[in-house]
Amino acid sequence: MGYYVGVEPGVKVYIEDLNPKGNKTIVFLHGWPGDHNLFEYQLDVLPQKGYRCIGIDQRGFGKSDKPFTGYDYNRLSDDVRSVVGALQLKDFTLTGHSTGGAIAIRYMSRHRGYGVSKLALFAAAAPSLIKRPNFPYGLDREIVTNIINETYADRPNMLNGFGNIFFFQHITAPFSHWFLNLGLKAAGWATAAVANTWLREELFSDLKAIDVPTLILHGIHDRVVPFQLGEVQRQSIMNSRLIPFEYSGHGLFYDEKDKFNEELTKFVEE
Repeated sequence: MGYYVGVEPGVKVYIEDLNPKGNKTIVFLHGWPGDHNLFEYQLDVLPQKGYRCIGIDQRGFGKSDKPFTGYDYNRLSDDVRSVVGALQLKDFTLTGHSTGGAIAIRYMSRHRGYGVSKLALFAAAAPSLIKRPNFPYGLDREIVTNIINETYADRPNMLNGFGNIFFFQHITAPFSHWFLNLGLKAAGWATAAVANTWLREELFSDLKAIDVPTLILHGIHDRVVPFQLGEVQRQSIMNSRLIPFEYSGHGLFYDEKDKFNEELTKFVEE
């Protein structure tokens, strides 16, 4: 069932809430530039196993409102807090892919993990997506700058190129079109603003604030968020474990969807 939750005056985000009477709750935060439908192959399966699955479209993406501002990690994590409060969620597993993982990490520090009993990070863009003077991993700054420039010049072409490096396993042409269309549902200004957030923000201290059991899933062939970032997350988060996905790129939730679903459900049940 889908509905909207107000997160600030004049801004509502879209929620897909499947199996609301499920015995355990999993909240999914999607990566850039898609929406909750990136988790289609989890949302197809996990509610059947008895889980309540909640997908949130971040502001600017999917079916959510698309204001011109509010695309920093603080505001995006505040949006999640508004949803958690509105739905009165507690004792849930918070999950995030890529930028969604970064938002989940900021939520854990800024909101002290309110309501969260476990955290799962999938190719999370943390502690920094780009290389910095104190951080030799991640992408070169110019790659992100190019993404921003291409967003303003020819967003469909930029999205098409991004889709070409997203998955490791072969995907069909129709699947590629589906993925492209998810990105096209976003606002151009939101797409660029989140990429600017990658340049500005880092999450080193946030990682150390996490105090719940944490599962880290990361594809070893990831060309968007390099595998080394998953290793840094494991070293920085107490009570965390990293599971490498040997046949996955950035889209590990599809590249190895059966393994992904199995590892996630095993973790939720521990």
